[in-house]
Amino acid sequence: MKTGKMLILALLLTALLTASAAAETSITLWHSMSEGAGALMDEFIQTFNDTVGKERGIHVDAVFQGKYSDATMKMNSILAAGQVDTLPDVMQIDATGKVPYASAETAYTVDMALQDHPEADLSAMLSPAMQNWNLAGTQLGLPFATSTTLMYYNKTLLDAAGVAAPETLSQIGALAGLLPETTAEGQKLTIYACLPNTPTLANWLGQLGSDLVDGHNGTESTAAALSCVENGALVTFLREWKALYQTGALDNSAGSLDAFAAGQQVILTESSSKVSALLDKIGGRFELGAAPYPKVNKEASAGATVSGSCLVMFGTDAAKREAAWTLMTWLTGPEVQAKLAAGTGYLPGNTGAAEKEIWQNLIAAYPQYEVGLSQLKETPASMRSVTVGPAADFYYAIQNDVSDMLEEDLSPEEAAEMLEEDLNGLLSEYLRANP
Repeated sequence: MKTGKMLILALLLTALLTASAAAETSITLWHSMSEGAGALMDEFIQTFNDTVGKERGIHVDAVFQGKYSDATMKMNSILAAGQVDTLPDVMQIDATGKVPYASAETAYTVDMALQDHPEADLSAMLSPAMQNWNLAGTQLGLPFATSTTLMYYNKTLLDAAGVAAPETLSQIGALAGLLPETTAEGQKLTIYACLPNTPTLANWLGQLGSDLVDGHNGTESTAAALSCVENGALVTFLREWKALYQTGALDNSAGSLDAFAAGQQVILTESSSKVSALLDKIGGRFELGAAPYPKVNKEASAGATVSGSCLVMFGTDAAKREAAWTLMTWLTGPEVQAKLAAGTGYLPGNTGAAEKEIWQNLIAAYPQYEVGLSQLKETPASMRSVTVGPAADFYYAIQNDVSDMLEEDLSPEEAAEMLEEDLNGLLSEYLRANP
């Protein structure tokens, strides 16, 4: 009899465990966080599964998909093949994924989620970051790894020369006559190295009160043409850029974190998310300075557009949508955002994160981390990042045409005409192929 009772109890327990497992909702997250950020993402997902997920019967499988562009390419291939059932429930995307995600039939946007969850309160999300993931009036996702572009500089070297951090392109040029030509080790000292591209050009044009392309930089309607030519903003920037090059302070190449950290490059314009990496690479060899993005000229406004990545959702299954929304709001909540910012240099996309002890302790010890957040708060709301269909071709066309202006000694007016022809051509070709 005793054996029979034990058998019945065992069967009941098995049935309960089976029912529990059957009730659990499993979802997949695709992300592009690598190295230290990737370790943090793994930690976040493990914590979620052990706490909120366990309480609500949700299990998350996180899958690293390589760089953002690689993940976007995979998403595009799946959408083109109509294999939407292989898409993740939650995905981390950057600007390259905006347009294809918005056109996906199974996209479960934040606006759709808010209809299902009218009680949700997103007022704590950083406004510029939220706007960055709004396309044509639709809130696609929630900001996760938020950044902006800063100017890093070798503070020790500038202090020794008795000069403050430059604020404009012409002030960067003036450093050519104030700094040594070589490092202490006898290597060539580069003051500033940069190749303008889509996001950086959008920053400088935005400071001049202009968009790069129409449709408010493609955020309100599909971009079809440049909008920075007739208003003179493009030529104004190109004049300042060529003048900077002629001082000898600008090297027409992409800036290098390694060269900067080694003391071979004085100024680096890079993502605010690079603070941690730069502090590690410099290793105390000199004091790292962090300042707002340089202005085109003294008449320009300050600021740089927000960038980074967001989390978006796919799917039509109600249970999986509910689980995806639970995960996404947890990952963009103040606790996770504070830990992510402190561990990487990304800016907290939730304003509540800035009040957390881990963030307060960080900026007290390393004030460089706070510069990006302060800059975003001062950046005009009218400055928007660029969303165009032919994103990759657009990016490299800008680099090539601006380089041609410098290396072939074209006038700013000639370069503006070349950019207008090449970039408008790319937009027209894209619209023809994607009516």
